[in-house]
Amino acid sequence: MRPTLKLPDHIPIFGDPRYRGPCPIENADQVTLFSFIRRQWPKTWGILAFHPRNEGQRSWGQAAWQKAEGMTEGTVDLIIPAKVPLVLELKRKDHTKSKWQSGQVEYMTAAQGAGAFACIALGYEAAIEAVKQWDKMQDTAGQ
Repeated sequence: MRPTLKLPDHIPIFGDPRYRGPCPIENADQVTLFSFIRRQWPKTWGILAFHPRNEGQRSWGQAAWQKAEGMTEGTVDLIIPAKVPLVLELKRKDHTKSKWQSGQVEYMTAAQGAGAFACIALGYEAAIEAVKQWDKMQDTAGQ
């Protein structure tokens, strides 16, 4: 049995950490989240929102080259640069079916310390709620 993903106390969690049950895979939730953002804010957050490619198998040489090019270990699933940047890590609704990538908690902690809205969302519904809450913090009237 896989150990439960430990959720850090100092980073806000959106969603119900007690939920256990069926849920989509993280990639499906991510597609749904980006689709929502691009429909809801097509001229602002839909343009700025991005997912840095940080996962996948690669050789030591490829990893070293990507790091030299600026890839940072632990970057999260959704970043939106803004007055208050959004740094969101998406995990499955049943977070016991998820795992941390190396450096993710440290990345979110550093982003939070630098003034970003850093959070963890359990499932796409929770991620949408987090983005809506974050959007209310922005000075973007009339979009």
